[in-house]
Amino acid sequence: MRAKRKALRRADDLLAAGLIPLERRAAIEAVAARYALALTADIAELIDTADAHDPIARQFVPDDAELESRPEEMVDPIGDDAHSPVKGIVHRYPDRVLLKPVHVCAAYCRFCFRREAVGRARPLSRAQLDAAVAYIRAHNDIWEVILTGGDPLVLSPRRLGQLVQALGTIEHLKIIRVHSRIPVVAPSRVTAAMVGALKAPGKATYVVLHANHARELTANARAACARMIDAGIPMLSQSVLLRGVNDDAAVLGELMRALVECRIKPYYLHHGDLAPGTAHWRTSIEEGQGLMRALRGRLSGLCQPTYVLDIPGGYGKSPIGPSYVARVAGENGAARYEVEDFRGRHHTYPPGPATSVSVSPRLPVDGAAQ
Repeated sequence: MRAKRKALRRADDLLAAGLIPLERRAAIEAVAARYALALTADIAELIDTADAHDPIARQFVPDDAELESRPEEMVDPIGDDAHSPVKGIVHRYPDRVLLKPVHVCAAYCRFCFRREAVGRARPLSRAQLDAAVAYIRAHNDIWEVILTGGDPLVLSPRRLGQLVQALGTIEHLKIIRVHSRIPVVAPSRVTAAMVGALKAPGKATYVVLHANHARELTANARAACARMIDAGIPMLSQSVLLRGVNDDAAVLGELMRALVECRIKPYYLHHGDLAPGTAHWRTSIEEGQGLMRALRGRLSGLCQPTYVLDIPGGYGKSPIGPSYVARVAGENGAARYEVEDFRGRHHTYPPGPATSVSVSPRLPVDGAAQ
């Protein structure tokens, strides 16, 4: 049996692995004193130390810029706390809740929107977990539960199975969704026992993989995902738009294609959240919309995620991708539509038969082509 490879958790570990130079040691120690640090061996081996702009290193190796907060940044950028009626539960939308059984990850993304909590907060106690499940049981409108954290797949198969089975006894709950980085950062954890633990009779389980660059989808990561998909667990993906990682149409397109080749449907592309010390990763919304236009023009519809912004303050996600249709004023004030094709050319489309509303030129149609 191969010996378990240790995670890198200190500046000295990164130094010994050749991931940082000696002169950066003190700065990395300062960052690690504030925000959790861990790289799995799988991630460390992916980093190209000869590339000063390596996209894997940029996601996982600390940067002193993380200690520079901006006025608009906030400890809880998406407002989890404002919608937490019970410890571990976030109930923001009517038909679904987040359940956060743990607050640790196998590897810590430097841009994490929960960076003030992960790696430090304790996991839910048995009593707290029971109370969280009881909350879900008591609210018949909850159709879906999303296991997140932290990373729920750091739990042992036994503990994860106990939680999934408890959720499986709730009649009105139909969907169990699991958000995880584990298939990428620690693919060997995705064992047959772990896959079995994800399933409950009468419930549909989905796993949403967090991946931001095609290089993360190694042969081992692909095999881990295949073990879940072959067992009947559909997979989706979520990615974060990150400057210096995937803010390029060719790079982002390569990621989306790689996901689809793995039978993983791209789901969300998140605009960077306003977490403290993360400004150096954030793009502008206009840049993100330009990238989405580039994907729409070049790649299959299977490769198109929804570009979303989590509105600060806890108001939920909104699609912020480009619009391809607008109402315009035609002759005699009659309304018509102008539609843009994937090559950027514009075409007219007639209004519906009941349309008689006078509109301003280039008035966007809400929700179009998102």
